[in-house]
Amino acid sequence: MPEIKRALPQPTPETRHFWDGARDGELRLQRCDDCAHVYFPPRPFCPECASRSVSVFQASGRGTLHSYVINHRPAPGFDPPYSIAVVKLDEGPKMLTNVVNTPQTPEALELDMDLEVHFEKMTDEITLPLFQPADPNRAKSNR
Repeated sequence: MPEIKRALPQPTPETRHFWDGARDGELRLQRCDDCAHVYFPPRPFCPECASRSVSVFQASGRGTLHSYVINHRPAPGFDPPYSIAVVKLDEGPKMLTNVVNTPQTPEALELDMDLEVHFEKMTDEITLPLFQPADPNRAKSNR
């Protein structure tokens, strides 16, 4: 495990499924059983129709780079430069995360580039879902 320098999330009953999934190498999202809206971040009700009838499912772990900024200033737990990114998941929701395992430059971080989840174990309880450039040998999903 890496030396922990950055602030880590504190799972709650409403987010436990997400963090348990990340620990197990799965990106888990929620879908409304009434209107079929898929959403993130986790919450006990649908943000679209307010239904409390929601289900958890394993997402593909794939998406595209929607937006990002490259931070060049130091911050606890981050060695500059590092990206702060919004990834549009193939299932629809957007997730704030970091893009890793690629140069942190505008030339390497192209908008709409294909990304896949990369899990980084921080503690026995917390594994962070980060994203990296998708393996070009994998079949592309229908977007």
